[in-house]
Amino acid sequence: MECLWCESEGAEPSVNTVYWELPDGSRSIELTNIPCIKCTICGVEYQEEDIIEKIETQLLLINTKQIGQFMDYSEFIKLPRVLKRNYLK
Repeated sequence: MECLWCESEGAEPSVNTVYWELPDGSRSIELTNIPCIKCTICGVEYQEEDIIEKIETQLLLINTKQIGQFMDYSEFIKLPRVLKRNYLK
């Protein structure tokens, strides 16, 4: 798989931990076990666009007061939504 950063063929699927700012800017949360791409050549780890969109959409559609300081990605994605879809797009 080609790395988007160094364009080598050393990228492979992995998981990592990221810190994400809430939409209102009040704080950030730690999300663990997020699918990512990790490059064995340059060492960069990054989320693909579809994962970023899922996180951003979920943060807009849930009650963020339910979220503590950290959360596992699979639990985060399963949180009940206040709205059925993102009307802000």
